[in-house]
Amino acid sequence: MSELSAVYLPEPTVGRLLGSWQPDVPALLLVAVLGGLYGWGVVRVRRRGGSWPPARLAAFVLLGLGTIVVATMSGLAVYDHELFWPAAVQNVALDLLAPLGLALGDPLRLAVEALPEGGAGRVRRVLTGRLVRVLTFPLVSTVLVLATELAVYFTPYFATALRVGWLHELMYLHLLAAGCLFVLPVLTREQALPAWCTHPVRAALVFLDGIVDALPGLVVMTHGTLIAGAWYLHHAPPWSPDVHHDQQVGGGAVLGISELVALPFLLMVLAQWVRAERAQTAVLDRRLDGELAPAAPAAAARGPAELVRPWWETEGGEVAERVRRQARGD
Repeated sequence: MSELSAVYLPEPTVGRLLGSWQPDVPALLLVAVLGGLYGWGVVRVRRRGGSWPPARLAAFVLLGLGTIVVATMSGLAVYDHELFWPAAVQNVALDLLAPLGLALGDPLRLAVEALPEGGAGRVRRVLTGRLVRVLTFPLVSTVLVLATELAVYFTPYFATALRVGWLHELMYLHLLAAGCLFVLPVLTREQALPAWCTHPVRAALVFLDGIVDALPGLVVMTHGTLIAGAWYLHHAPPWSPDVHHDQQVGGGAVLGISELVALPFLLMVLAQWVRAERAQTAVLDRRLDGELAPAAPAAAARGPAELVRPWWETEGGEVAERVRRQARGD
């Protein structure tokens, strides 16, 4: 028993999962760089007399960077080599949840507002460049996300990453980048998508993406062959459940988190749609007011408008004459 306790981690409980942490230097460096650049941008905008919504800052730091920290350094990372389901939760968090938080912070718009005119122009040129346009094209980015998730689970990619540390870190970055390619262009206030990709089209794409993101979880749950089975069978601790059951739990977690992320993502796109419609209506109202304002003095200069007489007073015919006689009689 002492030998087993020295080799295997203790059975995970809610307390152990919340209280177990391990450092991940590459992830810490990434979080520090992203957080530092974002904070610099916010300070720069405010020094120029502008403002940056606190809600965007909170979404970027807490939901975006916070998810990266939890996925790579919390109890999920401590147990991801012992059980499959913590690794599955890690992967879906980096692929879906962290990109959503980063996108809600709108770092692309922040970069444009914080940088000087030349730098902002370069950012916009990069966003409209051919390579970025191809990678962020909605159907292409959706296929990339799905291909990344399937490659992780149904090729030697994941099993090799469990053995090779640097490849594991690269897999983290791969999942995060694939998710950002789809989410960032959809939620940013910069024009990073084709003109035909209006808000109704974006809402349809997000709905489709939610269905696509659920596929890996369904396949993992129902897949008969173990994913990285040789690793988890060899490293399964005595307290672990059946490895097949562990894989089903992981697939269910992927499916559940995918659907939970899809709903707020869709709501964000719908909220953007409503704000865009209100802004367009306000612009039209101001334009109409500007066009009607010069007409008012011109109408006043022409004097009072002539009253419109009833048809029976201006037209001939027997019916009109009868109505005029009846009116005089009354």
